[in-house]
Amino acid sequence: MVKKFAVIAFLFVLAFSTMALGAEEIKIGLVTPLTGDVATFGISTKNAVLLWEKEVNARGGILGNPVKVYWEDDKNTPSETANAVSKLINQNKVHVIIGSVASKCTLAGAPIADAAKVPMISPTSTNEAVTKVGPYIFRACFIDPFQGLVMAKFALETIKAKTAAMVYDIGNDYTKGLAENFKKAFEAGGGKVVASETYGVGESDFSAQLTKIKRLDPDVIFLPDYYNTVGLITRQARQLGIRKAVFLGGDGWDSSELVPIAGDSIEGGFFSNHYAPGSTDPVPMAFLKAYEAAYKSAPDALAALAYDACLIVENAIRRAGKLDRTAIRDAMATTKDLVAVSGRMTLDENRNPIKSAVVLEVKNGKFVYKTTVNP
Repeated sequence: MVKKFAVIAFLFVLAFSTMALGAEEIKIGLVTPLTGDVATFGISTKNAVLLWEKEVNARGGILGNPVKVYWEDDKNTPSETANAVSKLINQNKVHVIIGSVASKCTLAGAPIADAAKVPMISPTSTNEAVTKVGPYIFRACFIDPFQGLVMAKFALETIKAKTAAMVYDIGNDYTKGLAENFKKAFEAGGGKVVASETYGVGESDFSAQLTKIKRLDPDVIFLPDYYNTVGLITRQARQLGIRKAVFLGGDGWDSSELVPIAGDSIEGGFFSNHYAPGSTDPVPMAFLKAYEAAYKSAPDALAALAYDACLIVENAIRRAGKLDRTAIRDAMATTKDLVAVSGRMTLDENRNPIKSAVVLEVKNGKFVYKTTVNP
């Protein structure tokens, strides 16, 4: 036993010494909403990034250099994201930025990072416009056209829906993008969208929109917003007597707060997502075990994608062989067949991952895997 401890101590000292000799600290900026209306998303993201930081430093860092994460809370507010990105670039001098979570926030920070030629990767911003900002902007998630197609295809082929209604936030790039792409794919497949009702940020009374939808009696209602708003809409819909329609949504549903807010009204609903617990592949199994050990809870898709963003960055820095932002960007752009938590991924010419989506069902108050949809 003494010998075993001595070996472990030697390896620790060796790793520490190797990093110390490398001198330069690898500075990773993290922008995520730790407060505000989607705080659970930001907490999951931060947890995963700090877990990776601990793990990678335990392995001796990257290229012999220690990794340090500098994080900022953007409160899910675009102006806060812009300020956070500027601070990380100008004050902290970070090599790479991970964030933000919501598309509207990433779209506010991305132009600043791109102009400064600092690679920025959003774990979860699905709006198609995000990576179109410039060559230094990446993401680790699939994009809205694919996510909208997934749920339209699921509605047509699995639920056998012929009519659909949509309720979404007109001022949010994420919800608008998903609604537009769902409608396009659903009608291309032979379905009819009978209502497109909208609301503004912060609204909590949806009775007017839902009363119109009730008269049209659609087979499904597409709700492409975040968990806190979705929970309110489904609860009010059932209270108004909307019984037949199946609720559908996107990855914004993935929060432990959804069921407590929605209650039984969300039961039987389906949403697209990036990750489903239960994979037997080594990388997701190791991540699940480490996350649960660290935080005493299972990781959601936000955590999985944040960890995947870290793996993309780590892989790129190792292949770049130096701490040069342009070299790191070039290496990130050539990411190919990287084994990550949410699956094997390759980045396309627009720096978007090519990978599968899963559909989860809300069943007995839990998120249960239903099916996988490939690109």
